[in-house]
Amino acid sequence: QVQLVESGGGLVQAGGSLRLSCAASGSIGSFYVMGWCRQAPGKQRELVAGTTSDGSTNYADSVKGRFTISRDNAKNTVYLQMNSLKPEDTAVYYCVADRRRANWYPPKYWGQGTQVTVSS
Repeated sequence: QVQLVESGGGLVQAGGSLRLSCAASGSIGSFYVMGWCRQAPGKQRELVAGTTSDGSTNYADSVKGRFTISRDNAKNTVYLQMNSLKPEDTAVYYCVADRRRANWYPPKYWGQGTQVTVSS
């Protein structure tokens, strides 16, 4: 059974930084894609950042240049470094993963989520 456990959320002032971590049960090498989605109150979930096993990354336009996703296969962990945070980044952030190489959104596996709140 796949388990994705997020940590690192919290309250931060605008302009600050947070780093989210996602620890996966078992080897993350079996996942083609791992990433982070978020859901703000009253809004749909959106893909924030993703990374594939062949090294490619992609980001939502709203976070490009501010967020960085990285993947440590040896530690079975995926990270999301969030800099220059804005109040509109406030959301529950979910770690996601999928083994499919095509048509993988929405991802099959989701963590329980971690709250990120950015105060103005």
